[in-house]
Amino acid sequence: MPASPTPKPRTRAKASPARVKASPPKASAKPTPRKAAARPLQTELAQTATASPPAPTMAPLATRLPALLELLPKTYPDAHCELVHTNPLELLIATILSAQCTDVQVNIVTRDLFLKYRTAKDYVAVPLEELQHDIRRIGLFRNKARNIRACCAALIAQHGGEVPNTMEALHALAGVGRKTANVVLGNAFNVNVGVVVDTHVARLSQRLGLTTQTAPDKIEKALMALVPQKHWTMLSHWLIFHGRRRCKAQRPDCAGCELRALCPSYPLR
Repeated sequence: MPASPTPKPRTRAKASPARVKASPPKASAKPTPRKAAARPLQTELAQTATASPPAPTMAPLATRLPALLELLPKTYPDAHCELVHTNPLELLIATILSAQCTDVQVNIVTRDLFLKYRTAKDYVAVPLEELQHDIRRIGLFRNKARNIRACCAALIAQHGGEVPNTMEALHALAGVGRKTANVVLGNAFNVNVGVVVDTHVARLSQRLGLTTQTAPDKIEKALMALVPQKHWTMLSHWLIFHGRRRCKAQRPDCAGCELRALCPSYPLR
């Protein structure tokens, strides 16, 4: 019997790599920009949309001041003391009452007050409590009533019941400071010895670049050094009118301001 052939050793066939259809590599996703990245542009656009136009280059004060003194009376030709009065005594009493109070409220109270009290003697003749009651709608009415009585007593004793027309004599009266004396002298006697500095005059003096001072007495000295004496009384009226009607402490109307071309603070935000 023939020998069977020796079987050939089996060799493991190398598996052919499966042909897998290669898919194209996925395109890497573009990173989504974060919202925060867009904020600078949004902010810039928002600021651009709301920003006021830049202020023009300001001329020096020596150049602007004559223009201001020409423009203010044209803008406010009817500027005047808004405390209603018919004589120096009424103005003196009204000004004492006006401390930390609006002119509007003072005028409401003095409408009846001046019908009842016509002379310095009238204020002294009534009991203090009665005078306090008559001015009770005014702030600090108790102290003001005491000052008015003391002031009128001094008028009777030292000035024949009349209001004096000098700074020294007025300043010596109870309840009368330099501001009150300036109001009376400038408006009742047409005497220019100083500038009335109230909250409006102080605010506008700084905004218009007339002074950097903040204390009323220093502001007054600065304005007196800048402005000719003949304008001292009217300067306060012009600035007060402008402060009440246009350049208010909050939300000033810069867009409609007649003085904006001369104002180094324009535009206020």
